[in-house]
Formats: sequence, structure tokens, C-alpha cells
Amino acid sequence: MKAGKVPESILKRAVLKQIKTKREEILIGAGIGEDCAVVKLQPDEVFVMSTDPITATVQDIGRLAVQITANDLASAGAETVGILLTILLPEMTSEAELRDMMKQIEEICSLHNIQVMGGHTEVTRAVLQPIITVTGVGKAKEDKLVTTKGAKPGQDVVISKWIGLEGTSIIAKEKERELAKRFSLQFIEEAKKFADAVSVIPEAATAVKSGVSAMHDVTEGGIFGALWELAEASGVGLEIDLKKIPIRQETVEICEYFGLNPYYLISSGSMLMASDKGHDLVRELEREGIHAAVIGKVMPGNDRIIRNEEEIRYLEPPKADELYRIMG
Repeated sequence: MKAGKVPESILKRAVLKQIKTKREEILIGAGIGEDCAVVKLQPDEVFVMSTDPITATVQDIGRLAVQITANDLASAGAETVGILLTILLPEMTSEAELRDMMKQIEEICSLHNIQVMGGHTEVTRAVLQPIITVTGVGKAKEDKLVTTKGAKPGQDVVISKWIGLEGTSIIAKEKERELAKRFSLQFIEEAKKFADAVSVIPEAATAVKSGVSAMHDVTEGGIFGALWELAEASGVGLEIDLKKIPIRQETVEICEYFGLNPYYLISSGSMLMASDKGHDLVRELEREGIHAAVIGKVMPGNDRIIRNEEEIRYLEPPKADELYRIMG
């Protein structure tokens, strides 16, 4: 396609025609010439908004773009109502590739009842690979909002599923040929499937019902970055047992192969939660089929400690995600 706005005929065929999920709260949505979306809420509800780009991979970019933003909103206790898209494409992109991205986007939207409200689609020389930025609009009951800064000393720190799921899946897809020199096809295919578990919407819903005081989804910077952000936002310390942090063997072996630290690897699919009764929350999550574990305690003060048996290390502010070390 040529540089500039995507032609109206292609926009209708490859983008607007793929948008099928509709919500009654959205009064004005995506359409030719519409620059704004309009959403109606109830008097006791509040808007919750979040925005994120996908830049590290083009594999499943549409699915990841929507899911990551929906996860952010879920971590605040909100339901995603709609999304706005900015899609920037290099000139070598075909209409079929754009249509596939939109099909991926609509697949996740349909799964979670999210409407594409509008956006902007452009072919530009400014990018070398497709970039999708999603701005999510969610709603929540005002008295049910959950923030990252709500952790209190004495509470349990709970994590859902396993760390590194998103990063492991991206590496397995982008570096399949290289991994095939060491690992079996079955091993690689299993690692790819980790992308199916990146939604934290189910655990967020259970956590809100259980009365957690803080939630934070584990994304760029990995579990160590997310733990620091939770503690920093709440103004508390942490004492975390490294051996209790759940991690899949596929993640361990792929990270060892590339010399990566899995604790700094992008980890969408895991949710950090602070709870007065962490073990009760774990049981609630397990009843919903969601693996979870208590990994430590919220502490007074500012020391953020990771214990590995007798060894102690201190958390540092988040640094660049390990994924960028091998993804250019």
C-alpha cells in the first residue's frame, strides 16, 4: 500500500467490515468521517482508561494489542467496554495482512464483549514493522475500583498462573528456527501456546469479589519490575520467596538457551494481588481453574527483599525487558 491514510475502500473492506462486536453503551462508534466515540455510563459508574502499544513482535499483534489493554483495565477492577486503535503500517504491508490484524483484534473483542469504537489506520515510512496502539475505555462501579497503590503491610502477595508466559510465547514464535536446533517441535509448540493464557480478566474478577486491596498485571520488566512498581506505588516494603514464584519449565529452558533472566521477562498472563487472606484467595482462584500462589508478604518500610533460601537480594527499579535483548 502507498504511504498515507489507508484508502476508504480498503478501510471499509479490511477494517470496518471486520468489526462485529457491538455494545449498547457506545452511542457513536467507528465509521467513515467519525473522529470521536461517544460512551454512555450510569450515574454510579466511572470511566477507566488505559493505552498501550505493541512494538516488540508482529506475531499475533492484533490479539496481543487488545488483550494487554484489557488486562490493564481488569487490574483496576474495570470491564473493558470499547477500544480505540492506532495502526501504523510500513509500505510493504498488504491489504490481506491488515485484514488479518483486524480479524485477530475482533477475535479477542468478541471473546470479551469489547467494541472497536474507532481509530486511525495509516501507511507510513516512519515504521519498519506494523505497530498497533490500543486505548481502552472501561467502566467500573466507583466503590469497586482497585489500584496498584493499595497494598498494606501484613498482607499476602499473591500471583496468578506463571511468570514469563507472554515472553516465552513470543520467543518461541519469533525464534522457532533457532530453538529447533536444541528443542523438539512438541516443546516449541507448547511454548507457543502460552499466548492463549495471557488474559488476566478471569482472575481479576475473582480477586475483586474476594476484596483484594491492590492488583497489578505483570508486563514489561517482568515479575521483578512489577513487584517494584506495586511496592513503590503503595509506599511499602516486600519480602518475596523466589522459589515460590511459579515458572514453567519451558520458560526456564528457553531463557537459559538465550542467556535471559526470566524474572525480567515480559509476563502478561500473571496478576499480582495484595490480599488480607492470600491463601483463601488462592483457593478461590484454583476453584476457577486458575493456578495461583502466595509468594511473600507486604512489609512496613521501603526494603524490597527477594529471598532465595539463605541468599538475599534487593529489588531495583524496573529496567529494559529481557525480550529486547534478542528481538532487536
